Amino acid sequence: MSNCSGPLPPGGPVTIGGPIRGTHAYVLDDRLRPVPTGVTAELHLAGIQLARGYHSRPALTAERFVANPYGPPGERMYRTGDLVRWHPDGNLEFLGRRDLQVKIRGHRIELGEIEATLTTHPDITHAAVTVHHDHHTGDRLVGYVVPRDHTPLDPTTIHTFAADHLPDYMVPTPITILDALPLTTNGKIDRRALPAPAPLKKQFRPPVTPIEQTIADVFTDVLGRERVGLDDDFFTLGGNSLLATQAVSRLGAAMDARVPMRVLFEASSVQALSTWLESRAAASARTPLLPRPRPEHIPLSYAQQRIWFLNRFDPHSPVYNIPFAVRLSGPMDTAALLAAIADVVNRHETLRTIYPESEAGPHQVVVPAAEVSGAVESAGVAENELATRLLSMASAEFDVTTSVPVRAALFETAENEHVLAVVLHHICADGSSIAPLARDLMAAYTARTHGHPPAWSAPTVQYADYTLWQRELLGSDDDPNSLLAQQLTYWRSTLDGQPEQLELPGNRTPPAVTHRGRTHTFTIDAPTHHAAAELARQHTATVFMVLHTAFAVFLARISDTTDIIIGTPVAGRGDPALDDLVGMFVNTLALRTPVDGASSFTQLLSTVRETDLAAFEHADVPFERVVQASTRHDRPPDTHCSR
Repeated sequence: MSNCSGPLPPGGPVTIGGPIRGTHAYVLDDRLRPVPTGVTAELHLAGIQLARGYHSRPALTAERFVANPYGPPGERMYRTGDLVRWHPDGNLEFLGRRDLQVKIRGHRIELGEIEATLTTHPDITHAAVTVHHDHHTGDRLVGYVVPRDHTPLDPTTIHTFAADHLPDYMVPTPITILDALPLTTNGKIDRRALPAPAPLKKQFRPPVTPIEQTIADVFTDVLGRERVGLDDDFFTLGGNSLLATQAVSRLGAAMDARVPMRVLFEASSVQALSTWLESRAAASARTPLLPRPRPEHIPLSYAQQRIWFLNRFDPHSPVYNIPFAVRLSGPMDTAALLAAIADVVNRHETLRTIYPESEAGPHQVVVPAAEVSGAVESAGVAENELATRLLSMASAEFDVTTSVPVRAALFETAENEHVLAVVLHHICADGSSIAPLARDLMAAYTARTHGHPPAWSAPTVQYADYTLWQRELLGSDDDPNSLLAQQLTYWRSTLDGQPEQLELPGNRTPPAVTHRGRTHTFTIDAPTHHAAAELARQHTATVFMVLHTAFAVFLARISDTTDIIIGTPVAGRGDPALDDLVGMFVNTLALRTPVDGASSFTQLLSTVRETDLAAFEHADVPFERVVQASTRHDRPPDTHCSR
């Protein structure tokens, strides 16, 4: 006996009073540090009444009887495993057992909470939940229930009941029906004696409600699956951080709602996500991306503004040119190719847009397609001169205020051998624009070789519509309720006090800016990738998050610091209307992670997961605005967070 309390009122908290004479009670966290009043932690006991240990069980004794850092030298204390918290009046409240607290898929779960929920079903008298390890699927929650008065129970019905009352990650699967739960000699549930759960026999359950069907359709489209059912999980089907961004944006557009990225991670099955959407999504509608009336002066997008300024600052620099070349073998219909290029330029307004300056600032002017045609160079070039011609073309300057941001050339190197070279300025395109550009060019060329123009439907929106939509969506930073102001507040707080730069071993005095860089390419072998994917699955994370954690640990170790900021690009093409559009949509996120050397890798992964999810949820604001909002005025301009 260690504590004594007064009478317990019905329906009130379970208090166990304070320690009796000769006994000391400590409520300590995982590092044996006292926690404040009201904070839940493990109860530790010490004093003259403490036993020496467990008879003939040295391992358990060493685990439970530990040194007491708050007593005289040599004194030990007992880790009870009870989760408690101090009340202001000096009494302890009992909240559960630590050994019934587990961590599944990155979530800390109280098994007792799930058991209590199951027993609220009118036909269930007792329930037990435990963790089952499967070699193929990893750790998962499994449940056992005892029916009331031998009432026939359907495990599927009980599973549905649990899914309606618990978060997705707390629903046990499968649920086994038992006549009685096995008990120990002192009347407690003998969890070791629970039978192994039956192998999962997953049956396809099709979507039923319109919301479920919408979610399944989005999953099918984004993940490239033939069909998706109610129980299918986004990440189990192959989802990752990039695809999750597309999924939540498309769900938002389809449901006329704003769906946070975090929700997809915490309710990643069709059924769980539909439950969330039905209850909460309607309150946060998102501005739809549709064609908009165009003002006299169409503004630049936020991403274009910085590119435009850099072009005006150094119009001779080719650093923002995006070149690519394709070697074509076989008979060439030059006239058809030139017509196809004109078709593509006509289809994507951004390829025929100039950006002049006015008193109100730079703006977009869409040039008629007829004025751009004929701008494709066609020439014969010897093979040994090709590289020089391509380099010259790729490094030639663009003046985006007077000329369209695209040039193309067809070089004939031999009979039936050609090279098509295209150079785009970054103000009109990004890396993700190459795929739709090439796809449209092939479709147009095929059609022109058959003597007719391409039979494609017009794009849903053009880049100018996106620009106007972006400004309407974000609002003004002068409005504290605008999305822009709210997200800038998050980034100011997140990046406050950021280190000036990451000091790496062997650093030299930084040279003058040359815009030259190098790429180090390496291969992750299949077993390592499989292990990373499995680790991500167990902690409801993605492989990106696992690699982010490893990279952050690496940088922290070689720089001897605990504050790591890593930049990563995001496509910025969440809305399906942007999938096939050429334009400048890419954005950059600054992922700031505290790296605690005393933490395990999985603990750091949980931290990184939260960091990444929060950053993805605030990815609408352009990185240039984040830099402006978070850069200290006393800091040299070459050391802000964009470096």
